[in-house]
Parts: sequence; C-alpha cells; structure tokens
Amino acid sequence: MEFALATPDHEALDCRLPARQTMPVVVASPHSGSNYPAEFLAQAAVTLAALRRAEDAFVDELFGAAPLLGMPLLAARFPRSYVDANREPYELDPAMFEGPLPRPLNHRTTRVAAGLGMIPRVAASGEAIYRGRVPAGMIEHRLDACWRPYHRALSALVEQTYARFGGALLVDAHSMPSSVSNLGVRERDSRVDVVLGDNHGESCAPELVECAERWLAARGLRVLRNQPYAGGFTTQRYGRPAVGRHTLQIEINRALYMDEARHEKLPVAGVVARLMTGLLEEIGNRALETLLPRPLAAE
Repeated sequence: MEFALATPDHEALDCRLPARQTMPVVVASPHSGSNYPAEFLAQAAVTLAALRRAEDAFVDELFGAAPLLGMPLLAARFPRSYVDANREPYELDPAMFEGPLPRPLNHRTTRVAAGLGMIPRVAASGEAIYRGRVPAGMIEHRLDACWRPYHRALSALVEQTYARFGGALLVDAHSMPSSVSNLGVRERDSRVDVVLGDNHGESCAPELVECAERWLAARGLRVLRNQPYAGGFTTQRYGRPAVGRHTLQIEINRALYMDEARHEKLPVAGVVARLMTGLLEEIGNRALETLLPRPLAAE
C-alpha cells in the first residue's frame, strides 16, 4: 500500500514534502515567518526591525534538509508578532481589544501577563506593538488566516505520519536570543547552545530526548533540558507519548548562526545547518527503532 502525504496549500504556510516519507518525523517552524501584512505594519507603534527581533530567523533554513531525509517540513510564513502559532487560540489579553470579544479568553497565563499571547501585545524589546486598542474582530480574522491553517496542516502531517508508521515524532524548531541567560559570543564557557524541551518529560519518550542530547554534546555543543524553555502549546497539544505521538522542542542560540543586531546570517550558518541535518538523521533513525509498534505496511 502506498502512503502519500497531502499537501497543505495555503498562502500562510510553506510546506515542503519529501518525495517519499521514510522517517516517522515531522519538522515544524512556527516562528520563522517574515511576511508582514501592510495593515499590521500600519497599526504598529514600533519599527519593522523591532518586530523582526521576535522572529526565529532562518530556522526553517537550518532544518531545510528535512525533506531530503524523508521528513515533511512545515513553516509559517506569517510573523510571530502578528500571530503566535505556539499559543492556544484564545490565549489573549482582553485589555488589548476594543469591541465584543468572541468568547471567554484564557488570559490568566504567564505568557499573557508578559504580553506574549496568541496576538502579542509587546515586541521582543518589551515595547507596546500597537498604537491603540486592536479591533476585537481581528481575533477571528487572524485565527482563520494564520493560526487555524497552520494547526490543521500540522495535525494532518502528524496523523498521516502516525498512520504510516504507527508512531510520530514532531520536532518543533525554534531559536532563542543570545541574551537569554546572559549568553553571548564572548562568553563561550558559559553559553548554552541548544535547549531541548519535552514539557518536563511529558511530551516525548526519554530515549529520543537522550539521543538528541548525546548527539549534540558529542559535537561540542552545550545542551540544557527545559531551561529556560520547556515547550509551549505545541508540545502540550501534540506530545502524547502514551498514544505514540511525541514532540521535542529544539531551541538554538541565535549567536551560533546569525548577527542578531543586523538580522543577517553569519558565514558559519551553513555549519549549523549541517549539524541540524545530522541531528534530524540521528533522531529519525532512533525514532524508527523506538516508535514502531508494528512492521511498516508493504508498498
């Protein structure tokens, strides 16, 4: 029996499928999008450069070899400061909006308190993004235009992978500012290069996390688990190891591959991309060994 992945076709998404899926892995990048709607920029009280600091810039490129390894890759084209796909759909600050709200909002979270809901209130610098209140109708508009298409596509890829292999690993790919935990190029001895998030052991089989940690550490990278990032909505929604669905969040220190002030890739970015390719191949092979409860269907 031949399994074919359905292609999510939507202007808000970049979905790159392998010629044939051979690994039980899906790679997703919810925060690398950089298509800024004109109406959003017109509302913004901060510069485009300030908005772009929230991007997980170039992460979709760092993991761009996934389809060549037999894994689908899904990336959001919309920017994180417009819609954050790693939040619950109604995880919002009601004080941001003007007009009737669509439903009771989940506003009592630490992320909303920090101004980082599904529609963020603040830029990475902490400055308010909007000049005034946002029309409440924007909530459903942005959910329909960005959030829902992304999660429909991601859910479909995960479920199709599970149907083919009897198990699925979602790699949720991110980057982190070097300023987090005072990390920086001049502090090589103390800097954290990669943070692996498994929702404190709840979203992914330990052997898969350990495999990633060992492989990265063996190549000289300093790796932490769940500090300061354990995972967000994606790990909580898709990471259900008890039913064969695993999610591992990977956060890469931006100082490894980009000039954060200029928002430009460094020459060494190609080396980091090759490292991520090797990591995907390693955990993909381990997932084949670990996740499959039954032989693959004959083709």
